[in-house]
Amino acid sequence: MTSIDIARRRELASRLLEGYVHGPAASTEATAEALARAAAAETVVVVEGISDQIALETLAARHSLDLKGERVVVLPAGGVHAFTRYLTQFGPAGAGLRLAGLCDAGEEDVVRRSLTGAGIGSPRTRADMERLGFYVCVGDLEDELIRALGAVRVEELVDSQGDLGSFRSLQGQPEWRGRPAAAQLRRFLGSGASRKLRYARLLATSLEPDRVPYPLRAVMSRF
Repeated sequence: MTSIDIARRRELASRLLEGYVHGPAASTEATAEALARAAAAETVVVVEGISDQIALETLAARHSLDLKGERVVVLPAGGVHAFTRYLTQFGPAGAGLRLAGLCDAGEEDVVRRSLTGAGIGSPRTRADMERLGFYVCVGDLEDELIRALGAVRVEELVDSQGDLGSFRSLQGQPEWRGRPAAAQLRRFLGSGASRKLRYARLLATSLEPDRVPYPLRAVMSRF
């Protein structure tokens, strides 16, 4: 286990969050910032939250995609139930921009209804959604990234941030003891707003180009 003092851990965390809002009002602030940029956009990619935004923007940078130059804005909606509002605002009933999106598997039906409600299409299946530019993470973002990197590599990254002790504590909890490492990591990375954001960036940065999960790769093809 890597030994890192508190000051170093804070420095590492701050570095991963650089350029992104965080804290109690992060969700509303991130949405407001993206909406301001959307005024000059040609494509709006609607995602559930900031971690999705961070992962996509990190991967875009690693693949030399210039989102600003291409006038692409990744919009964290602040929850899937806000999708209808933004799809209506930026879709054919509103600004008429190109649209794409990303959601978790558990929210697939909500997004399908949002697409219908916004007049973008009438998707009945996941394939229908993909034809409209909207893709589904199997499980969620953390699940996709952990499977792409492998549990061993993700544990190494957790250790690099001085968080392995906290992860071992979770593994020792009765409800998580003996569970697969990937499931334990998914719970660990998804707990706590700051941790979720930090590791979205760290894991996306650590992905080799040929290991980018399908839904993330596919939505980037719409940029």
